Amino acid sequence: MSGRVELWLVRHGQTVWNAEGRLTGWSDVPLSELGEAQARALAPLLAAERFDGAVASDLARAVQTARLAYGEPERVLPDLRELNFGALEGLRWAELDDAHRQALLAFDGFAAPGGESTAGMRSRVYGAFDALPRGRHLVFTHGGVLRLVLREFDQDRLLPPCAVVGLDWTARRVRFVRGEEAGGGA
Repeated sequence: MSGRVELWLVRHGQTVWNAEGRLTGWSDVPLSELGEAQARALAPLLAAERFDGAVASDLARAVQTARLAYGEPERVLPDLRELNFGALEGLRWAELDDAHRQALLAFDGFAAPGGESTAGMRSRVYGAFDALPRGRHLVFTHGGVLRLVLREFDQDRLLPPCAVVGLDWTARRVRFVRGEEAGGGA
């Protein structure tokens, strides 16, 4: 893999807010009991692989998932956070007005009132990915980050907690998606 960067993106385990269908961006919500079990269930898959590094979003749900599924991340990076939903943070899908629901479904061009745009999120997340040294990296992050990347490869979808997306980041190619058989999730 000389000179190449391979990423295994892992969405964190379920939180209570996920289960309630709440928009969970930068709120530091911990894993639920189910989320902890989901993270532990990933451990055999990840233990069977060799990684040159493991990083996580600095939010508790991503760090907890890393610790339970793999071990202590070498670094926690705020740039790997979910979209900042601003004034929409914590709202349930049904509580959003139709314009915000449609904009979130479209994703591209969305800008949360008092929060962040998807373009801003893309810039910070891709900056973090591009700063990783060559090698194979395990990245514990969020559902919006996985969706952002998959959209770029015409594979737009919402993935459930603890889904894993394998990328050849150097070639900008999806290698695999694991976990969608469990169905979508908030």
